Amino acid sequence: MAKAIPKMGSRKKVRIGLRRNARFSLRKSARRITKGVIHVQASFNNTIITVTDPQGRVVFWSSAGTCGFKSSRKASPYAGQRTAVDAIRTVGLQRAEVMVKGAGSGRDAALRAIAKSGVRLSCIRDVTPMPHNGCRLPKKRRL
Repeated sequence: MAKAIPKMGSRKKVRIGLRRNARFSLRKSARRITKGVIHVQASFNNTIITVTDPQGRVVFWSSAGTCGFKSSRKASPYAGQRTAVDAIRTVGLQRAEVMVKGAGSGRDAALRAIAKSGVRLSCIRDVTPMPHNGCRLPKKRRL
């Protein structure tokens, strides 16, 4: 007798469930590293903090949205501070470089929170993209 082939729909649900559980367990027990790079991306709508190892592989990331802030509160300095504390506490860094990008209001607060957390900072670098004269302006309007 031949084996019964399971329906595609049921297999799909099992796979998705497994992937979801694996995702959550990865977030809770992130890889612990002693030396790394902290990338702070502060836009006008959100603050995203990414912790990478010295080779550039992402170890942990956190944003104001994942910390529970919604709408315009994601761009507040307090949200940036909470996001930074959440990212550093999970990874357990001891030495780090900081790369700051963007002009949002969470940028300075995130930097202060990183400095207070006890991580030794080797350098703080501003990597905000700056246009070297930028794009050509639209043609002036004639009246």
